[in-house]
Amino acid sequence: MKKTFIYFLLLGLTVTGFSQRKSEITVKELKSDVYYLASDSLQGRKPGTKGGDLAAEYIRSQFRQSGVTLMGESGFQYFEIVTDIVTGTGNKMEFEGFTGKLNKDFMPLAYSSNADVKAPVVFLGYGFDIDQDSLKWKDYDGADVKGKWVILLRGDPEMDKQDSKFIPYTEIRGKILVAKDHGAIGVLVVSPVAVDKDDKLIGLHSENNDVTSGLPVINIKRAVANKLLASSGFLIDSLENMLNRTRQPKTLELHVAVNASTDLVLKKARTANVIGMIEGNDPVLKSEYILIGGHYDHLGFGGPGSGSRMPDTVAVHYGADDNASGTAMVIELAGKLESVRKELKRSIILVAFSGEEMGLLGSKYFVDHCPVDLKKIKAMFNFDMVGRFDKSKNSISISGTGTSLEGDSIILKFEKSLPFTVTHSPDGYGPSDHAAFYSSNIPVFYFTTGAHTDYHTPFDQASRLDYETEKIIGDFACNIIKDVDRMSHPPTFKESGKKAAEGRGGRRLKVTLGIMPDFAGTEKKGLRIDGVTKDGPADKGGMLKGDIIISINGMPVGNIYEYMARLGKLKAGLTISVEVIRNEKNEVLIIQL
Repeated sequence: MKKTFIYFLLLGLTVTGFSQRKSEITVKELKSDVYYLASDSLQGRKPGTKGGDLAAEYIRSQFRQSGVTLMGESGFQYFEIVTDIVTGTGNKMEFEGFTGKLNKDFMPLAYSSNADVKAPVVFLGYGFDIDQDSLKWKDYDGADVKGKWVILLRGDPEMDKQDSKFIPYTEIRGKILVAKDHGAIGVLVVSPVAVDKDDKLIGLHSENNDVTSGLPVINIKRAVANKLLASSGFLIDSLENMLNRTRQPKTLELHVAVNASTDLVLKKARTANVIGMIEGNDPVLKSEYILIGGHYDHLGFGGPGSGSRMPDTVAVHYGADDNASGTAMVIELAGKLESVRKELKRSIILVAFSGEEMGLLGSKYFVDHCPVDLKKIKAMFNFDMVGRFDKSKNSISISGTGTSLEGDSIILKFEKSLPFTVTHSPDGYGPSDHAAFYSSNIPVFYFTTGAHTDYHTPFDQASRLDYETEKIIGDFACNIIKDVDRMSHPPTFKESGKKAAEGRGGRRLKVTLGIMPDFAGTEKKGLRIDGVTKDGPADKGGMLKGDIIISINGMPVGNIYEYMARLGKLKAGLTISVEVIRNEKNEVLIIQL
Protein backbone atom coordinates (compact mmCIF):
# COMPACT_ATOMS: atom_id res chain seq x y z
CA MET A 1 0.00 0.00 0.00
CA LYS A 2 1.41 3.38 -1.02
CA LYS A 3 2.33 5.86 1.69
CA THR A 4 0.15 8.55 0.11
CA PHE A 5 -2.87 6.30 0.27
CA ILE A 6 -2.21 5.41 3.91
CA TYR A 7 -1.96 9.12 4.69
CA PHE A 8 -5.17 9.80 2.82
CA LEU A 9 -6.95 6.91 4.56
CA LEU A 10 -6.02 8.14 8.02
CA LEU A 11 -6.88 11.76 7.25
CA GLY A 12 -10.09 10.82 5.48
CA LEU A 13 -11.24 8.83 8.49
CA THR A 14 -10.80 11.85 10.73
CA VAL A 15 -12.67 14.12 8.33
CA THR A 16 -15.64 12.04 7.23
CA GLY A 17 -15.53 8.79 9.15
CA PHE A 18 -16.29 7.12 5.78
CA SER A 19 -19.95 6.97 6.77
CA GLN A 20 -22.61 6.64 4.10
CA ARG A 21 -23.38 10.03 2.58
CA LYS A 22 -26.88 11.39 3.08
CA SER A 23 -29.37 11.42 0.22
CA GLU A 24 -29.92 15.17 0.61
CA ILE A 25 -27.49 18.03 0.13
CA THR A 26 -26.52 19.11 3.64
CA VAL A 27 -24.58 22.02 5.08
CA LYS A 28 -22.61 19.56 7.20
CA GLU A 29 -21.38 17.54 4.24
CA LEU A 30 -20.61 20.61 2.09
CA LYS A 31 -18.59 22.00 4.97
CA SER A 32 -16.81 18.70 5.58
CA ASP A 33 -15.81 18.38 1.91
CA VAL A 34 -14.56 21.96 1.61
CA TYR A 35 -12.65 21.91 4.89
CA TYR A 36 -10.80 18.79 3.79
CA LEU A 37 -10.10 19.89 0.21
CA ALA A 38 -9.00 23.36 1.37
CA SER A 39 -6.89 22.10 4.28
CA ASP A 40 -3.19 22.67 4.87
CA SER A 41 -2.62 18.96 4.29
CA LEU A 42 -3.58 19.22 0.61
CA GLN A 43 -1.21 22.19 0.07
CA GLY A 44 -3.33 23.96 -2.51
CA ARG A 45 -4.19 20.91 -4.69
CA LYS A 46 -1.74 21.72 -7.47
CA PRO A 47 -1.92 19.13 -10.28
CA GLY A 48 0.88 16.60 -10.20
CA THR A 49 1.58 17.05 -6.48
CA LYS A 50 0.81 14.90 -3.45
CA GLY A 51 -1.94 17.32 -2.45
CA GLY A 52 -3.54 17.13 -5.87
CA ASP A 53 -3.44 13.32 -5.78
CA LEU A 54 -4.96 13.23 -2.29
CA ALA A 55 -7.79 15.47 -3.46
CA ALA A 56 -8.52 13.08 -6.35
CA GLU A 57 -8.49 10.10 -4.00
CA TYR A 58 -10.90 11.87 -1.66
CA ILE A 59 -13.36 12.74 -4.44
CA ARG A 60 -13.29 9.15 -5.70
CA SER A 61 -13.98 7.84 -2.19
CA GLN A 62 -17.01 10.15 -1.88
CA PHE A 63 -18.34 8.95 -5.23
CA ARG A 64 -18.00 5.39 -3.97
CA GLN A 65 -19.83 6.20 -0.74
CA SER A 66 -22.71 7.61 -2.76
CA GLY A 67 -22.95 4.43 -4.84
CA VAL A 68 -21.86 6.09 -8.07
CA THR A 69 -20.33 3.76 -10.68
CA LEU A 70 -16.70 4.68 -11.29
CA MET A 71 -15.55 5.18 -14.89
CA GLY A 72 -12.10 5.19 -16.50
CA GLU A 73 -9.37 3.48 -14.50
CA SER A 74 -11.21 2.93 -11.22
CA GLY A 75 -12.62 6.42 -11.42
CA PHE A 76 -9.54 8.18 -12.81
CA GLN A 77 -8.93 9.53 -16.29
CA TYR A 78 -5.18 10.12 -16.32
CA PHE A 79 -3.36 12.67 -18.46
CA GLU A 80 0.10 14.22 -18.47
CA ILE A 81 0.93 17.85 -17.71
CA VAL A 82 4.06 20.00 -17.71
CA THR A 83 4.55 21.04 -14.09
CA ASP A 84 7.79 22.97 -14.41
CA ILE A 85 10.61 24.02 -16.70
CA VAL A 86 14.14 23.93 -15.29
CA THR A 87 17.60 24.62 -16.65
CA GLY A 88 19.70 21.66 -17.69
CA THR A 89 23.46 21.34 -17.48
CA GLY A 90 24.20 22.56 -21.01
CA ASN A 91 23.50 26.30 -20.76
CA LYS A 92 26.39 28.59 -21.65
CA MET A 93 27.19 32.01 -23.07
CA GLU A 94 30.67 33.00 -24.26
CA PHE A 95 32.22 35.74 -26.40
CA GLU A 96 35.66 37.39 -26.62
CA GLY A 97 37.02 35.98 -23.37
CA PHE A 98 33.80 36.55 -21.42
CA THR A 99 32.04 33.56 -19.89
CA GLY A 100 28.61 34.36 -18.53
CA LYS A 101 27.17 32.79 -15.40
CA LEU A 102 23.74 31.22 -15.53
CA ASN A 103 21.18 33.00 -13.31
CA LYS A 104 23.58 35.90 -12.82
CA ASP A 105 24.44 37.13 -16.32
CA PHE A 106 21.94 35.29 -18.48
CA MET A 107 18.91 33.01 -18.41
CA PRO A 108 17.10 31.24 -21.26
CA LEU A 109 13.41 32.11 -21.45
CA ALA A 110 10.84 29.42 -20.73
CA TYR A 111 9.81 29.20 -24.40
CA SER A 112 13.36 29.03 -25.76
CA SER A 113 14.20 26.11 -27.99
CA ASN A 114 17.20 24.03 -27.03
CA ALA A 115 20.11 24.83 -29.35
CA ASP A 116 23.85 25.41 -29.62
CA VAL A 117 24.60 28.49 -31.72
CA LYS A 118 27.75 30.43 -32.54
CA ALA A 119 27.00 33.48 -34.69
CA PRO A 120 27.58 37.25 -35.11
CA VAL A 121 25.34 39.73 -33.30
CA VAL A 122 23.16 42.62 -34.48
CA PHE A 123 21.58 45.18 -32.13
CA LEU A 124 18.06 45.78 -33.43
CA GLY A 125 16.45 48.17 -30.96
CA TYR A 126 12.88 47.22 -30.06
CA GLY A 127 12.73 44.73 -32.92
CA PHE A 128 9.73 46.34 -34.59
CA ASP A 129 8.57 45.71 -38.14
CA ILE A 130 5.52 47.98 -38.16
CA ASP A 131 4.03 49.42 -41.32
CA GLN A 132 0.59 50.79 -40.48
CA ASP A 133 -1.10 53.96 -41.68
CA SER A 134 -0.64 55.75 -38.37
CA LEU A 135 2.56 54.03 -37.24
CA LYS A 136 5.70 53.02 -39.05
CA TRP A 137 8.83 51.64 -37.36
CA LYS A 138 10.93 49.15 -39.29
CA ASP A 139 14.06 48.08 -37.42
CA TYR A 140 14.88 45.44 -40.01
CA ASP A 141 15.14 47.77 -43.01
CA GLY A 142 18.74 47.59 -44.24
CA ALA A 143 19.77 45.18 -41.49
CA ASP A 144 21.24 41.78 -42.33
CA VAL A 145 20.18 39.41 -39.53
CA LYS A 146 20.08 36.14 -41.41
CA GLY A 147 22.00 33.47 -39.51
CA LYS A 148 22.80 35.90 -36.66
CA TRP A 149 21.87 36.63 -33.06
CA VAL A 150 19.76 39.77 -32.61
CA ILE A 151 19.65 41.90 -29.46
CA LEU A 152 16.14 43.16 -28.78
CA LEU A 153 14.87 45.53 -26.11
CA ARG A 154 11.79 44.55 -24.16
CA GLY A 155 8.82 46.89 -24.17
CA ASP A 156 8.40 49.99 -26.32
CA PRO A 157 9.27 53.70 -26.30
CA GLU A 158 6.00 54.62 -24.58
CA MET A 159 6.09 52.45 -21.46
CA ASP A 160 4.61 55.30 -19.41
CA LYS A 161 1.43 55.44 -21.52
CA GLN A 162 -1.53 53.17 -20.79
CA ASP A 163 -2.91 53.73 -24.29
CA SER A 164 0.36 53.48 -26.21
CA LYS A 165 -0.08 52.73 -29.90
CA PHE A 166 2.87 50.32 -29.60
CA ILE A 167 1.08 47.93 -27.21
CA PRO A 168 0.07 45.40 -29.92
CA TYR A 169 3.75 45.06 -30.90
CA THR A 170 5.35 44.86 -27.45
CA GLU A 171 4.96 41.18 -26.55
CA ILE A 172 8.30 39.34 -26.60
CA ARG A 173 6.92 36.34 -28.46
CA GLY A 174 5.72 38.58 -31.29
CA LYS A 175 9.15 40.19 -31.57
CA ILE A 176 10.78 36.76 -31.64
CA LEU A 177 8.50 35.68 -34.47
CA VAL A 178 9.45 38.78 -36.49
CA ALA A 179 13.14 38.00 -35.91
CA LYS A 180 12.59 34.43 -37.05
CA ASP A 181 10.76 35.62 -40.16
CA HIS A 182 13.81 37.73 -41.07
CA GLY A 183 16.19 34.80 -40.69
CA ALA A 184 17.66 35.41 -37.22
CA ILE A 185 19.09 32.30 -35.62
CA GLY A 186 18.71 33.39 -32.00
CA VAL A 187 17.45 36.25 -29.82
CA LEU A 188 19.13 38.04 -26.90
CA VAL A 189 16.55 39.92 -24.86
CA VAL A 190 17.50 42.97 -22.76
CA SER A 191 15.32 44.81 -20.22
CA PRO A 192 15.66 48.60 -20.66
CA VAL A 193 15.42 50.82 -17.59
CA ALA A 194 11.83 51.78 -18.39
CA VAL A 195 10.84 48.12 -18.17
CA ASP A 196 12.93 47.10 -15.16
CA LYS A 197 15.30 49.54 -13.50
CA ASP A 198 16.67 46.71 -11.29
CA ASP A 199 17.44 44.60 -14.38
CA LYS A 200 16.30 41.30 -12.89
CA LEU A 201 16.51 38.25 -15.12
CA ILE A 202 13.07 37.19 -16.27
CA GLY A 203 13.34 33.61 -15.03
CA LEU A 204 11.56 30.48 -16.11
CA HIS A 205 8.37 31.11 -14.19
CA SER A 206 7.15 33.62 -16.75
CA GLU A 207 5.47 30.98 -18.87
CA ASN A 208 5.15 27.46 -17.58
CA ASN A 209 4.41 25.49 -20.73
CA ASP A 210 6.15 23.60 -23.50
CA VAL A 211 5.17 25.78 -26.47
CA THR A 212 8.58 26.81 -27.76
CA SER A 213 9.42 29.73 -30.01
CA GLY A 214 11.55 27.76 -32.44
CA LEU A 215 14.68 29.79 -31.61
CA PRO A 216 17.11 29.93 -28.69
CA VAL A 217 15.99 32.97 -26.66
CA ILE A 218 18.19 34.28 -23.84
CA ASN A 219 17.57 37.12 -21.42
CA ILE A 220 20.86 38.94 -20.74
CA LYS A 221 21.68 41.64 -18.21
CA ARG A 222 22.36 45.18 -19.39
CA ALA A 223 25.98 44.82 -18.26
CA VAL A 224 26.41 41.85 -20.60
CA ALA A 225 24.77 43.76 -23.45
CA ASN A 226 27.18 46.64 -22.83
CA LYS A 227 30.11 44.25 -23.24
CA LEU A 228 28.67 43.18 -26.59
CA LEU A 229 28.24 46.83 -27.58
CA ALA A 230 31.77 47.85 -26.53
CA SER A 231 33.13 48.30 -30.05
CA SER A 232 30.12 50.41 -31.12
CA GLY A 233 30.70 53.22 -28.63
CA PHE A 234 27.14 52.93 -27.28
CA LEU A 235 25.62 51.64 -24.05
CA ILE A 236 22.16 50.15 -23.63
CA ASP A 237 20.96 53.09 -21.55
CA SER A 238 22.03 55.65 -24.15
CA LEU A 239 20.47 53.62 -26.95
CA GLU A 240 17.20 53.38 -25.01
CA ASN A 241 17.18 57.15 -24.52
CA MET A 242 17.95 57.76 -28.19
CA LEU A 243 15.20 55.44 -29.42
CA ASN A 244 12.62 56.89 -27.05
CA ARG A 245 13.54 60.47 -27.96
CA THR A 246 13.90 60.19 -31.74
CA ARG A 247 11.32 57.46 -32.34
CA GLN A 248 13.60 56.27 -35.12
CA PRO A 249 15.19 52.83 -35.60
CA LYS A 250 18.83 52.34 -34.63
CA THR A 251 20.56 49.13 -35.66
CA LEU A 252 24.19 48.20 -35.08
CA GLU A 253 26.28 45.46 -36.64
CA LEU A 254 28.49 44.31 -33.77
CA HIS A 255 31.90 42.83 -34.50
CA VAL A 256 31.55 39.99 -32.06
CA ALA A 257 30.34 36.39 -32.24
CA VAL A 258 28.36 34.85 -29.40
CA ASN A 259 28.74 31.15 -28.65
CA ALA A 260 25.72 30.13 -26.59
CA SER A 261 23.73 27.04 -25.73
CA THR A 262 20.26 26.73 -24.29
CA ASP A 263 19.24 23.64 -22.36
CA LEU A 264 15.79 23.50 -20.77
CA VAL A 265 14.21 20.40 -19.25
CA LEU A 266 10.46 19.93 -19.01
CA LYS A 267 9.26 18.35 -15.79
CA LYS A 268 6.10 16.37 -16.34
CA ALA A 269 3.65 14.68 -14.03
CA ARG A 270 0.46 12.69 -14.22
CA THR A 271 -2.83 14.04 -12.95
CA ALA A 272 -6.40 12.84 -13.39
CA ASN A 273 -10.00 13.78 -13.85
CA VAL A 274 -12.25 11.88 -11.45
CA ILE A 275 -15.29 10.39 -13.20
CA GLY A 276 -18.40 8.60 -12.00
CA MET A 277 -21.74 7.72 -13.56
CA ILE A 278 -25.34 7.13 -12.48
CA GLU A 279 -27.08 5.04 -15.13
CA GLY A 280 -30.55 6.12 -16.19
CA ASN A 281 -33.55 3.83 -16.50
CA ASP A 282 -35.31 4.71 -19.72
CA PRO A 283 -34.46 2.00 -22.30
CA VAL A 284 -33.76 4.64 -24.96
CA LEU A 285 -32.85 7.83 -23.08
CA LYS A 286 -30.31 6.19 -20.77
CA SER A 287 -27.85 6.32 -23.67
CA GLU A 288 -28.00 10.14 -23.42
CA TYR A 289 -26.01 11.92 -20.73
CA ILE A 290 -26.19 14.99 -18.52
CA LEU A 291 -22.74 15.99 -17.29
CA ILE A 292 -22.14 17.67 -13.93
CA GLY A 293 -18.64 19.01 -13.36
CA GLY A 294 -16.32 21.34 -11.51
CA HIS A 295 -12.55 21.57 -11.19
CA TYR A 296 -10.77 20.48 -8.02
CA ASP A 297 -7.25 21.79 -8.71
CA HIS A 298 -5.81 25.06 -7.45
CA LEU A 299 -2.51 26.99 -7.28
CA GLY A 300 -0.49 25.06 -4.71
CA PHE A 301 1.80 27.44 -2.85
CA GLY A 302 1.33 30.23 -5.40
CA GLY A 303 4.42 32.24 -6.27
CA PRO A 304 5.52 33.88 -9.53
CA GLY A 305 3.86 32.49 -12.62
CA SER A 306 1.25 30.51 -10.67
CA GLY A 307 -1.69 32.81 -11.36
CA SER A 308 -1.70 34.05 -7.78
CA ARG A 309 -2.84 37.64 -7.26
CA MET A 310 -0.11 37.83 -4.58
CA PRO A 311 2.79 36.37 -6.61
CA ASP A 312 5.42 37.51 -4.11
CA THR A 313 3.77 35.50 -1.32
CA VAL A 314 4.69 31.81 -1.23
CA ALA A 315 2.04 30.21 0.98
CA VAL A 316 -0.72 27.65 0.67
CA HIS A 317 -3.43 28.95 -1.65
CA TYR A 318 -6.32 27.03 -0.13
CA GLY A 319 -8.81 27.55 -2.95
CA ALA A 320 -11.85 27.05 -0.71
CA ASP A 321 -14.22 28.90 -3.01
CA ASP A 322 -12.07 28.28 -6.10
CA ASN A 323 -12.96 25.52 -6.36
CA ALA A 324 -13.40 23.28 -3.35
CA SER A 325 -16.91 24.76 -3.22
CA GLY A 326 -17.74 23.55 -6.74
CA THR A 327 -16.13 20.16 -6.12
CA ALA A 328 -18.19 19.74 -2.95
CA MET A 329 -21.30 20.61 -4.98
CA VAL A 330 -20.51 17.88 -7.52
CA ILE A 331 -19.99 15.38 -4.69
CA GLU A 332 -23.27 16.37 -3.03
CA LEU A 333 -25.22 16.21 -6.29
CA ALA A 334 -23.80 12.74 -6.86
CA GLY A 335 -25.31 11.58 -3.59
CA LYS A 336 -28.65 13.28 -4.11
CA LEU A 337 -29.11 12.06 -7.68
CA GLU A 338 -27.97 8.54 -6.83
CA SER A 339 -30.70 8.44 -4.16
CA VAL A 340 -33.32 9.03 -6.87
CA ARG A 341 -31.59 6.92 -9.48
CA LYS A 342 -34.71 4.88 -10.23
CA GLU A 343 -36.49 8.08 -11.27
CA LEU A 344 -33.79 9.15 -13.75
CA LYS A 345 -34.39 8.68 -17.44
CA ARG A 346 -31.00 9.77 -18.71
CA SER A 347 -27.59 8.81 -17.35
CA ILE A 348 -25.64 11.29 -15.24
CA ILE A 349 -21.86 11.71 -15.59
CA LEU A 350 -20.04 13.41 -12.72
CA VAL A 351 -16.55 14.83 -13.31
CA ALA A 352 -14.09 16.60 -11.05
CA PHE A 353 -11.62 18.16 -13.49
CA SER A 354 -7.91 18.69 -12.92
CA GLY A 355 -5.73 21.27 -14.67
CA GLU A 356 -8.37 24.01 -14.96
CA GLU A 357 -6.03 26.62 -13.52
CA MET A 358 -3.42 25.65 -16.12
CA GLY A 359 -5.73 26.37 -19.05
CA LEU A 360 -8.82 24.11 -18.85
CA LEU A 361 -6.55 21.12 -19.45
CA GLY A 362 -8.75 18.53 -17.76
CA SER A 363 -12.02 19.46 -19.44
CA LYS A 364 -10.30 19.72 -22.82
CA TYR A 365 -8.74 16.29 -22.28
CA PHE A 366 -12.13 14.87 -21.31
CA VAL A 367 -13.77 16.28 -24.44
CA ASP A 368 -10.95 14.96 -26.63
CA HIS A 369 -10.97 11.53 -24.93
CA CYS A 370 -14.58 11.25 -23.89
CA PRO A 371 -15.42 7.86 -22.32
CA VAL A 372 -18.85 8.00 -24.00
CA ASP A 373 -20.00 9.31 -27.37
CA LEU A 374 -19.50 13.08 -26.94
CA LYS A 375 -22.55 13.78 -29.10
CA LYS A 376 -24.67 11.90 -26.57
CA ILE A 377 -23.88 14.48 -23.85
CA LYS A 378 -26.96 16.70 -24.03
CA ALA A 379 -26.17 19.28 -21.33
CA MET A 380 -23.25 20.27 -19.13
CA PHE A 381 -23.62 21.83 -15.66
CA ASN A 382 -20.47 23.52 -14.35
CA PHE A 383 -19.94 24.69 -10.76
CA ASP A 384 -17.00 27.03 -10.22
CA MET A 385 -16.84 29.31 -7.16
CA VAL A 386 -20.29 28.81 -5.66
CA GLY A 387 -19.42 29.36 -1.98
CA ARG A 388 -18.98 33.10 -1.48
CA PHE A 389 -22.51 34.45 -1.77
CA ASP A 390 -22.50 38.26 -1.63
CA LYS A 391 -25.47 39.30 0.50
CA SER A 392 -25.15 42.92 -0.65
CA LYS A 393 -25.81 41.86 -4.25
CA ASN A 394 -28.22 39.08 -3.26
CA SER A 395 -27.72 37.35 -6.60
CA ILE A 396 -26.01 34.41 -8.25
CA SER A 397 -25.11 34.06 -11.92
CA ILE A 398 -25.86 31.32 -14.42
CA SER A 399 -24.04 31.63 -17.73
CA GLY A 400 -24.86 29.73 -20.89
CA THR A 401 -28.60 30.31 -20.58
CA GLY A 402 -28.71 31.16 -24.27
CA THR A 403 -26.89 28.00 -25.40
CA SER A 404 -30.18 26.12 -25.63
CA LEU A 405 -33.60 27.23 -26.78
CA GLU A 406 -35.07 26.05 -23.49
CA GLY A 407 -32.38 27.24 -21.06
CA ASP A 408 -33.94 30.42 -19.73
CA SER A 409 -37.43 28.94 -19.38
CA ILE A 410 -36.11 25.92 -17.45
CA ILE A 411 -34.35 28.14 -14.93
CA LEU A 412 -37.37 30.43 -14.55
CA LYS A 413 -39.47 27.49 -13.38
CA PHE A 414 -37.45 27.19 -10.20
CA GLU A 415 -35.91 30.58 -9.45
CA LYS A 416 -39.11 32.30 -8.30
CA SER A 417 -39.05 30.65 -4.87
CA LEU A 418 -35.40 31.47 -4.19
CA PRO A 419 -34.36 33.97 -1.48
CA PHE A 420 -32.08 35.66 -4.02
CA THR A 421 -32.17 36.67 -7.66
CA VAL A 422 -30.57 34.86 -10.58
CA THR A 423 -28.69 36.73 -13.28
CA HIS A 424 -29.05 35.03 -16.65
CA SER A 425 -26.02 35.38 -18.92
CA PRO A 426 -26.59 33.93 -22.40
CA ASP A 427 -22.97 33.49 -23.51
CA GLY A 428 -21.62 29.96 -23.55
CA TYR A 429 -17.96 30.84 -23.62
CA GLY A 430 -16.26 31.67 -20.33
CA PRO A 431 -13.13 31.18 -18.23
CA SER A 432 -14.05 27.78 -16.83
CA ASP A 433 -14.51 24.16 -17.84
CA HIS A 434 -17.89 24.56 -19.55
CA ALA A 435 -16.11 26.36 -22.43
CA ALA A 436 -14.74 23.07 -23.77
CA PHE A 437 -18.26 21.63 -23.95
CA TYR A 438 -19.84 24.73 -25.46
CA SER A 439 -17.24 24.65 -28.23
CA SER A 440 -18.47 21.09 -28.93
CA ASN A 441 -22.06 22.30 -29.42
CA ILE A 442 -23.30 21.12 -26.02
CA PRO A 443 -25.70 23.37 -24.04
CA VAL A 444 -24.08 24.59 -20.81
CA PHE A 445 -25.19 26.00 -17.46
CA TYR A 446 -22.38 27.66 -15.48
CA PHE A 447 -23.23 28.42 -11.83
CA THR A 448 -21.13 30.91 -9.84
CA THR A 449 -21.49 33.35 -6.96
CA GLY A 450 -18.77 35.51 -8.55
CA ALA A 451 -15.26 36.72 -7.84
CA HIS A 452 -14.09 38.44 -4.66
CA THR A 453 -10.95 40.03 -3.22
CA ASP A 454 -9.70 36.71 -1.80
CA TYR A 455 -9.73 35.13 -5.28
CA HIS A 456 -6.35 33.49 -6.08
CA THR A 457 -4.82 34.52 -2.75
CA PRO A 458 -4.01 32.56 0.43
CA PHE A 459 -7.12 34.13 2.02
CA ASP A 460 -9.61 32.03 0.06
CA GLN A 461 -10.25 29.85 3.10
CA ALA A 462 -12.96 27.42 4.17
CA SER A 463 -14.08 29.54 7.11
CA ARG A 464 -15.18 32.33 4.75
CA LEU A 465 -17.78 30.38 2.79
CA ASP A 466 -21.56 30.63 3.12
CA TYR A 467 -22.52 26.96 3.27
CA GLU A 468 -26.20 27.61 3.96
CA THR A 469 -26.61 29.51 0.70
CA GLU A 470 -24.51 26.95 -1.16
CA LYS A 471 -26.98 24.27 -0.07
CA ILE A 472 -29.84 26.36 -1.49
CA ILE A 473 -27.92 26.75 -4.77
CA GLY A 474 -27.33 22.99 -4.84
CA ASP A 475 -31.02 22.15 -4.36
CA PHE A 476 -31.92 24.73 -7.01
CA ALA A 477 -29.41 23.26 -9.48
CA CYS A 478 -30.61 19.73 -8.74
CA ASN A 479 -34.19 20.71 -9.61
CA ILE A 480 -32.98 22.10 -12.95
CA ILE A 481 -30.93 18.96 -13.66
CA LYS A 482 -33.90 16.69 -12.91
CA ASP A 483 -36.11 18.82 -15.13
CA VAL A 484 -33.66 18.48 -18.02
CA ASP A 485 -33.56 14.73 -17.35
CA ARG A 486 -37.36 14.50 -17.65
CA MET A 487 -37.53 16.27 -21.03
CA SER A 488 -38.78 14.02 -23.82
CA HIS A 489 -36.35 15.77 -26.14
CA PRO A 490 -33.00 17.10 -24.87
CA PRO A 491 -32.20 20.84 -24.81
CA THR A 492 -31.75 22.21 -28.32
CA PHE A 493 -28.28 23.65 -28.76
CA LYS A 494 -28.05 27.24 -29.89
CA GLU A 495 -24.90 29.24 -30.43
CA SER A 496 -24.86 32.11 -28.00
CA GLY A 497 -21.98 34.55 -28.06
CA LYS A 498 -18.46 33.94 -29.23
CA LYS A 499 -16.78 30.58 -29.08
CA ALA A 500 -13.39 32.19 -28.70
CA ALA A 501 -11.22 34.52 -26.71
CA GLU A 502 -8.73 35.55 -29.35
CA GLY A 503 -6.16 37.22 -27.16
CA ARG A 504 -4.24 36.71 -23.92
CA GLY A 505 -3.07 38.85 -21.08
CA GLY A 506 -5.41 41.72 -21.87
CA ARG A 507 -4.13 42.22 -25.41
CA ARG A 508 -6.88 42.99 -27.87
CA LEU A 509 -6.58 42.05 -31.51
CA LYS A 510 -7.78 44.49 -34.16
CA VAL A 511 -9.34 41.65 -36.17
CA THR A 512 -10.48 38.16 -35.30
CA LEU A 513 -11.23 35.05 -37.31
CA GLY A 514 -14.01 33.97 -34.99
CA ILE A 515 -12.46 30.80 -33.65
CA MET A 516 -11.75 29.17 -30.31
CA PRO A 517 -8.04 28.34 -30.45
CA ASP A 518 -6.43 25.48 -28.56
CA PHE A 519 -4.91 27.60 -25.78
CA ALA A 520 -3.45 24.53 -24.08
CA GLY A 521 -1.07 23.95 -27.01
CA THR A 522 -1.85 20.25 -27.34
CA GLU A 523 -1.13 20.36 -31.09
CA LYS A 524 2.60 20.71 -31.80
CA LYS A 525 2.57 21.29 -35.57
CA GLY A 526 0.33 24.35 -35.75
CA LEU A 527 -2.74 25.79 -34.03
CA ARG A 528 -5.69 23.48 -33.64
CA ILE A 529 -9.19 25.01 -33.85
CA ASP A 530 -11.46 23.91 -31.00
CA GLY A 531 -14.49 25.88 -32.17
CA VAL A 532 -15.72 28.11 -34.99
CA THR A 533 -18.16 30.96 -34.39
CA LYS A 534 -21.20 30.83 -36.61
CA ASP A 535 -21.19 33.50 -39.34
CA GLY A 536 -17.72 34.73 -38.33
CA PRO A 537 -14.93 35.19 -40.91
CA ALA A 538 -13.56 31.68 -40.35
CA ASP A 539 -17.00 30.07 -40.64
CA LYS A 540 -17.78 31.95 -43.84
CA GLY A 541 -14.37 30.96 -45.22
CA GLY A 542 -15.01 27.27 -44.63
CA MET A 543 -12.89 26.66 -41.53
CA LEU A 544 -13.99 23.71 -39.40
CA LYS A 545 -13.49 22.61 -35.83
CA GLY A 546 -10.44 20.33 -35.77
CA ASP A 547 -8.59 22.17 -38.54
CA ILE A 548 -4.95 22.92 -37.74
CA ILE A 549 -3.77 26.32 -38.93
CA ILE A 550 -0.18 26.13 -40.19
CA SER A 551 0.16 29.44 -42.06
CA ILE A 552 -1.50 32.81 -42.65
CA ASN A 553 -0.69 34.59 -45.93
CA GLY A 554 2.14 32.13 -46.45
CA MET A 555 3.81 32.90 -43.10
CA PRO A 556 4.11 29.90 -40.75
CA VAL A 557 1.99 29.52 -37.65
CA GLY A 558 3.40 27.10 -35.10
CA ASN A 559 1.34 27.87 -31.98
CA ILE A 560 -1.18 30.23 -30.37
CA TYR A 561 1.45 32.97 -29.88
CA GLU A 562 2.51 33.00 -33.51
CA TYR A 563 -1.14 32.98 -34.57
CA MET A 564 -1.81 36.06 -32.44
CA ALA A 565 1.26 37.81 -33.77
CA ARG A 566 0.22 37.14 -37.38
CA LEU A 567 -3.35 38.27 -36.75
CA GLY A 568 -2.16 41.40 -34.93
CA LYS A 569 -0.67 42.74 -38.16
CA LEU A 570 -3.85 42.43 -40.21
CA LYS A 571 -6.63 44.95 -40.83
CA ALA A 572 -10.37 44.59 -41.08
CA GLY A 573 -11.50 44.23 -44.68
CA LEU A 574 -8.45 42.32 -45.89
CA THR A 575 -8.74 39.02 -47.73
CA ILE A 576 -6.21 36.50 -46.41
CA SER A 577 -5.18 32.95 -47.19
CA VAL A 578 -5.08 30.47 -44.34
CA GLU A 579 -3.49 27.06 -44.85
CA VAL A 580 -4.84 24.30 -42.65
CA ILE A 581 -4.33 20.60 -42.14
CA ARG A 582 -7.66 18.78 -42.35
CA ASN A 583 -7.89 15.00 -42.17
CA GLU A 584 -4.10 14.84 -42.72
CA LYS A 585 -4.37 16.85 -45.94
CA ASN A 586 -3.37 20.45 -46.56
CA GLU A 587 -6.07 22.87 -47.66
CA VAL A 588 -5.99 26.61 -48.36
CA LEU A 589 -8.93 28.75 -47.28
CA ILE A 590 -9.65 32.29 -48.48
CA ILE A 591 -11.06 34.37 -45.63
CA GLN A 592 -12.47 37.90 -45.66
CA LEU A 593 -11.72 39.74 -42.39
